[in-house]
Amino acid sequence: MKDMAEPGRLLLCATPIGNLEDMTPRVIAAMREADVIAAEDTRNTIKLLNHFDIHTPMVSYHEYNKFERADELVGRMLRGETVAVVTDAGTPAISDPGEVLAAKCIEAGIRVSSLPGACALITALTMSGMSARRFAFEGFLPNDKSEKKERTRILNQLADEERTMILYEAPHRLRTTLRDLEEHLGDRKVTLCRELTKRYEEAVPTTLRGALELYEEKEPRGEYVLVLEGKSREEREEESRREWEQMSVKDHVALYEEKGMTRKEAMKAAAQDRGISRREIYDQLLEEN
Repeated sequence: MKDMAEPGRLLLCATPIGNLEDMTPRVIAAMREADVIAAEDTRNTIKLLNHFDIHTPMVSYHEYNKFERADELVGRMLRGETVAVVTDAGTPAISDPGEVLAAKCIEAGIRVSSLPGACALITALTMSGMSARRFAFEGFLPNDKSEKKERTRILNQLADEERTMILYEAPHRLRTTLRDLEEHLGDRKVTLCRELTKRYEEAVPTTLRGALELYEEKEPRGEYVLVLEGKSREEREEESRREWEQMSVKDHVALYEEKGMTRKEAMKAAAQDRGISRREIYDQLLEEN
């Protein structure tokens, strides 16, 4: 019996987000050596291939065929072919259907390699001046009318996020997103990044309210990356204190006692919640009794 071919592999190839000089030699070589290139938009990718003298055949792989085409590509890799995946710009699988193909490959036992390069969210984060130690990437918010409840749910979650947040947005939806963010999060600091790595690259540090005022008269142009300040620990603690203050000290202490704490432990926990001393808790318990 003839041995079956060893499985090929999937190469997630990062492409420039604007400046062609950000294309790495490793990615160029991989795209030349692959059996096929799966491209988000073959009309855009052909320009890249022509520039770097790459002649590998292409197939389309985008949001509307990501499941059917992924199955087809997995079949080709199981027969020994190597597939290179590219998005229109940046790293595949980041807000991109490449994540579906990567998941299917792993499930099928096919090796997945990611060839690093340009990534808009990291580029924007590092040039924003905001904390990069901990951050949350949200990508594009749901925007269809049918996804209104999901959009609201996510915005409510972001309102309590302490990490720096990064979102993507198209120019024609920018004003709406800025208004929604201010409504749910308040007037946070934000850096609006656009035309990243290009000649007219721009990073505007402002606030959500300031950004809305800016784009009342100025037309948004280009794809945007929003780097948004998280909720400060002081703000969260102040909100918690206000919530606890709506509860009586007696009920507050009883809440912790119901969780198994001793009276002394419960008084200490309640005091920390309210930002007061345990003695003050004791005095207020005497007054309430």
